[in-house]
Amino acid sequence: MDARPFLKLDLDSIRTPVHIIDEVALTRNLRVLRSVQDRTGAKIILALKAFAQFSVFPLIRDYLPGSTASSLNEARLAAEEFKGEVHLCAPAFPPEEVPKLVELADHIVFNSFYQRDLFWPAVQKANAHRSADPIQCGLRLNPEHRETEVALYDPCAPGSRMGIRHADFIKGDLSGITGLHFHTLCEVGCPPLARTLEAVERKFGRYIHQMQWINWGGGHHISHPDYDVDGLCRLIDDFRN
Repeated sequence: MDARPFLKLDLDSIRTPVHIIDEVALTRNLRVLRSVQDRTGAKIILALKAFAQFSVFPLIRDYLPGSTASSLNEARLAAEEFKGEVHLCAPAFPPEEVPKLVELADHIVFNSFYQRDLFWPAVQKANAHRSADPIQCGLRLNPEHRETEVALYDPCAPGSRMGIRHADFIKGDLSGITGLHFHTLCEVGCPPLARTLEAVERKFGRYIHQMQWINWGGGHHISHPDYDVDGLCRLIDDFRN
């Protein structure tokens, strides 16, 4: 089998805009992700805001159990095309979309206690009519630990409204919350994750053991040739223990 058949593609013969997907490279990356899941028991899910080429979803879902959406249309794409688990996380949602969102989602991460309170009646109503497992609800943390140099893209920058800071978290009500989420990274290796985990455990460690799951967010460049996959697996195993 030719490992890179798309390199022989005559682009001049194509008369429309195209996305060219190297399925050989994609499969290689997916195998790396599956190896991490097999070694640790962790789940790795696809962030649709980063990649939503649904023509290759049949391939990807052979390796990943679900996807995460940040809007109603992304949630529909997740449910209808990717299938599997549908995770939902965004700083805000239009209130009129909430009833449909809770029909589609299996997990919802709230950006604030206020957002949880706003969604909560709809979540309870949806759970009362679900034949599947109830919707799992989590909260996004702001560990106030910066790993991104560009402030515009830094969720922990001063004044950021991404997630809940420790000072506010300790005053909140965790009723109905089964998980926590943080997201501070962007295409980085294992050391920034280790530093972020240290900050999360230092600030929120007393709450972690009350939870059923922790979502470590995105930005992990796991498929990069220089990424320390063994180090990642050790971090996951140590965190579990």
